[in-house]
Amino acid sequence: MLLMPGGGEGFLRVHTWIAVKPRNADQYTVYEVIGWRERRGLPVLRIEQDTPDRHWFGAEPELILDRRGEGVDELITRISAAAEDYPWKHEYRVFPGPNSNTFPVWIAYKVPDLQLELPFRAIGSGWAD
Repeated sequence: MLLMPGGGEGFLRVHTWIAVKPRNADQYTVYEVIGWRERRGLPVLRIEQDTPDRHWFGAEPELILDRRGEGVDELITRISAAAEDYPWKHEYRVFPGPNSNTFPVWIAYKVPDLQLELPFRAIGSGWAD
């Protein structure tokens, strides 16, 4: 199973992350970029077992993309490999990027079968074009 939730940060901005759960897994793996991690000397790219549809600073998540069934485990393997190659693991800028929305666009570029399109309000999603 593959989910792409997006938590709102207001009308004009959204924070996106990728949550995946292979067919036989017990938990979700969440891939996301969080800017404050840079200030703490950590990579901004966070890959951890986590709740896939949690609130983001009080905002309810909005499902952007849901992929299930045949071929999803292979998509998840490709997402994981693309995340390992993400070139801005230690960089974060709210505007113009790279930021939390740049990461899913990078994944979509590396895994075109995902057919991901972020909403217009995903500031930073065009940074890597």
